[in-house]
Amino acid sequence: MNRRFALSALTLLLTACGQIESAPHLSDRTIDLGTRLSAEVRVPLQGRWEISRVPDWLDVSGRSGTGDIALTVTAHRPNATPAAADQPQLRGVIEVSSTRPDGTVGSTARWTVTADQYRLSGRVTEAPAVGGQDLHLSQTPTPAPQREVRGLIVTYRSAANRDAVLPVRVSAQATLSAGARQARATLDALGIAAAQRQPLSERSVVLSGLSDVAQAQARLAADPAVLSVTPNVVLHALATPAATPVVPDDQYAPLQWAFPLMGYGAVWRDMDAGGYTRPVTVAVADSGVRYDHPDLAGQLWTPQEGALDVLSGTDNGDGDGPDRDPTDPSFAGRKTESHGTHVTGIIVARWGQNAPSCAGCSPTGVVGASYKAPIKVLPIRVLDAQGNTDLADVINAVRYAAGLPVKLGEQVYTNPHPAQVLNLSLGGEGISPAEAQPMCDAVAQARERGTLTFAAAGNSGTGQPYYPAACPAAVAVGSVTLTAAGTPTHATYSNHYAQVQLSAPGGSSVLAPTYYAGGTFGGEPFPDDIVSTGWDYQKDEPNYVAMAGTSQATPQVAAVAALLLSKGVTQGPDDTLARLTATSTDLGAPGRDDFYGFGMVNAAAALGAPAVSNTLGVLLSDSQGHTYRPALNALGHFTAYLGEGDYRVLAGRDLDANGLFGEAHEPRSQAAQATLSPAQPQVELGELTVKP
Repeated sequence: MNRRFALSALTLLLTACGQIESAPHLSDRTIDLGTRLSAEVRVPLQGRWEISRVPDWLDVSGRSGTGDIALTVTAHRPNATPAAADQPQLRGVIEVSSTRPDGTVGSTARWTVTADQYRLSGRVTEAPAVGGQDLHLSQTPTPAPQREVRGLIVTYRSAANRDAVLPVRVSAQATLSAGARQARATLDALGIAAAQRQPLSERSVVLSGLSDVAQAQARLAADPAVLSVTPNVVLHALATPAATPVVPDDQYAPLQWAFPLMGYGAVWRDMDAGGYTRPVTVAVADSGVRYDHPDLAGQLWTPQEGALDVLSGTDNGDGDGPDRDPTDPSFAGRKTESHGTHVTGIIVARWGQNAPSCAGCSPTGVVGASYKAPIKVLPIRVLDAQGNTDLADVINAVRYAAGLPVKLGEQVYTNPHPAQVLNLSLGGEGISPAEAQPMCDAVAQARERGTLTFAAAGNSGTGQPYYPAACPAAVAVGSVTLTAAGTPTHATYSNHYAQVQLSAPGGSSVLAPTYYAGGTFGGEPFPDDIVSTGWDYQKDEPNYVAMAGTSQATPQVAAVAALLLSKGVTQGPDDTLARLTATSTDLGAPGRDDFYGFGMVNAAAALGAPAVSNTLGVLLSDSQGHTYRPALNALGHFTAYLGEGDYRVLAGRDLDANGLFGEAHEPRSQAAQATLSPAQPQVELGELTVKP
């Protein structure tokens, strides 16, 4: 951690009077750091001492020793600052125990460490600021607006009276009743033409185009044939409230936190209004798929419709070579998950009721991004049952997806449904650019034919490029997961390098899970991973699986690309990629960076979905990746209690209900910067003005 300011250390010198002949009794005490970063602690002691407990946000310079205790306690406040940034002081306990010189047990003490948080405050406003020369303040009161009237509604005492005034054929004047004759005579005397008289109900008419409404109302009110006469007053539309987000009710949908984070509540509401009418094919070149999973029924191109297994050997799990069956096979002893089924479900899993498939199987399962859009997945089996493939097989899969003929064995295969989008949740470490060139050539050729390829950036957490994601014509997708504030941050396993263009939710990590999404399963916290369709090879039946990785992030982006094409927002690879990058939520360093690319894909912004929320708020982020969301009071003021560091502050509105304020498509303020430290423990930002 970079600390810009030299500190005078706070020293706590704890001494005992007189000659020490045995180990002293270690007593409980408080170490108050105030606004300092560290403090020296000295305690006279004979014998041995050991630190047995230290909070995560504190460091001590030594954990054990013999004789006098001399150590430094250092606070790392950001590690303990809650997402709401609402705790003015942090408190933690260090436990220390001693052993006497003769080896007998001495004592144990609790040292309570307190540290004051630094303060960052400001106010979020939306005051308009305009200029001009022709605006002045009136010095006289503004009269109340006059209501608008469009003629009169006249109700007669009988239906016969009403019929007499309408422009229809009636019998001779002599056959009309006296009341009917009077009703007609009144309108004729007012000069109200037949075209100005329209029936409203059995006894009522609407009179329009009147030159003097008040005079006509007075004359009609005096007519004994008339029961009542009222102005036809104009009513006005009230402000239309924001639409509500669509929230799916499939059994495991509450665990699919990635969709609301990307604004899908607004996107799915947009689909309810229609407009997603263009069929789109997404090729998923992966381990194959389980056609018998009920949550994928009707969502896939079948073997008869072009699905393909390109694997060239016979030791790939299904016991044969290339053919039209890309089923991810089941065989005795298989323990791996169906990776391709999981990736496919993220894009196209069905909504609502599934056909019964097994005892205990979920009746509804999960949802896919496509919802009502006519998007189908073309399964291409290119990974064997152990999750392996080679360059040649990937080249064939890419070429086939794009509609290019491929020769497998003695047979030539051509895809009858060329894909507009290709998902490659696969790749290899240590492949050089030269070695990857044939594969990159295939990706480039596919793009020329209209197929945009999205590829996983890699899961080693390094800066090493990962192919095919690093191919120039591919779109490398990194992974984000959640912070304690529920906002996206770079997933530590996700590779970061110059070719990364976009990021999407891929989960925390099955090796180091977090639980910030708030989901529970069976009463226990559920990790922040991606839930989708799977297959239980032990029972040979469908199930649902939580996975994490850039393999899961990539189909999130592929799905948005397919929706852009289905709605007609974009037409091909280049404008689709441009739309995705232009509307992404910029994270990390401003602009494109190696960790996030241009940012996290935002489905609502990319697709121009309607507003489903309108919350005003502020987000703070520091250079270490922590994000905070302090509350605003009724006047827009906020005070955040934070640790040391450099902060970026952005205020804005959240229109897509994803909890992020001021994204690319939302009203926002200029970003403000602030540095907090012992030398500058308080910063007042002033007003952050949110503008459209």
